[in-house]
Amino acid sequence: MRRLSLLLLAGTISVSAFYLPGVSPRNYEYGEDVTLKVNKLDSVRTQLPYEYYSLPFCVPDKVYEYAENLGEVLSGDMIENSAYRINMKMLTACKILCKKTYNKHELQDFEAKIRDEYHINWIIDNLPAATKYYTEEIDDEGESNYESHYAKGFPLGFVATEEDALPDLEPGVAYLNNHHRLILYYHQDPASFVGYRIVGFEVEAFSVKHSYEGDWDRASGPQLSTCTALNPIGRNQKPQPVSGTDSEEVIWTYDVQWETSNIKWASRWDVYFKMTDSKVHWFSIINSIAVVLFLSAMVAMIVTRTLHRDLLRYNSPEEREEAQEETGWKLIHGDVFRPPVFSQGLCVLVGTGYQLIGMSVVTLFFAVLGFLSPANRGGLMTSMLLLFVLMGIFAGFAGTFLGKIFGVENWRRLSFATSFAFPGVSFVIFFILNAMVW
Repeated sequence: MRRLSLLLLAGTISVSAFYLPGVSPRNYEYGEDVTLKVNKLDSVRTQLPYEYYSLPFCVPDKVYEYAENLGEVLSGDMIENSAYRINMKMLTACKILCKKTYNKHELQDFEAKIRDEYHINWIIDNLPAATKYYTEEIDDEGESNYESHYAKGFPLGFVATEEDALPDLEPGVAYLNNHHRLILYYHQDPASFVGYRIVGFEVEAFSVKHSYEGDWDRASGPQLSTCTALNPIGRNQKPQPVSGTDSEEVIWTYDVQWETSNIKWASRWDVYFKMTDSKVHWFSIINSIAVVLFLSAMVAMIVTRTLHRDLLRYNSPEEREEAQEETGWKLIHGDVFRPPVFSQGLCVLVGTGYQLIGMSVVTLFFAVLGFLSPANRGGLMTSMLLLFVLMGIFAGFAGTFLGKIFGVENWRRLSFATSFAFPGVSFVIFFILNAMVW
């Protein structure tokens, strides 16, 4: 009995020391290096992700990829290191990242991505970069209230329109956001832990056509006339165009600001839960649901009226003698227990449906319990794939059981078709799409 108690105590100690990857908090000391990772470029319009360094950004001395799980790979993530240098609680103003001269082809690449509304995704301490914006709402008393919202990532650039009030903007011209202001929020609680914890990551993107005095000498530190510590970047400065030129010199700069926050580390993902995901086309979803409900109600009403009319005719004493011949719904009573023509295909579809429903229900169950944390990047996709494989047991049972009822003799071929139907069709579709796109 004493040995059993020691074993249970050892198991309890080992469980309490276990953390999921990316879920355990990290405490930073003052001045400690904070790593900024770059991720994919994505867009709502094209749905095609690109690697960050597929565009000629400033690159570090050596580019290497971070280890990714299966879910991250299937989601198109490509996490790599960057040339940005950030230190805990150390402010940085108008830091020059690099100066690059782009040719016509490179400028066209930037312009094409900007017009397709591509966004940049960065990661600091496993937190994705977010853009903060405000919307104006008028209350019942007629007063204007501004509510803050967050969006994932930040835009690569923008295309000027006629509504823009700045005088240096030309309608229809694409401008590149070459200055980024990183706003990092940290939480400090000396009574609970030592150091600082990052609880927020925002990015403000600006487009500035930088200018400097004298010759460019990176070793001595060139002085920018458009950006200083006392004169930060604003929206009223001349932007950096990438349209209509054969060659353009672009200077990449960034700021780092640190702000204290009362948000605890365990609640730092609440902002991301409330953010609006631009990839979710709510109007299209609601429109599709409304059309399906309307058509279903129409079909149900027609079927109900037809069935009700037939039942009244069958039960009418006046027409009982005339209804000796089977008409209407009585004509199909013999087809109820008759196997369908493509019974094997129906069995495959039913088995696949069991598999997908089981995967969805179990995934939602674990998500509600909190096991699928967003801090574990790619965990949701990986879990869905594993559950899809495990639910193949129920798919095979449901398909072969229904096949036995229909009298399908070759149950081995039925099980094989059930296991490869949905994955095979998905593979063919995505293979053709990738072949056409790339």
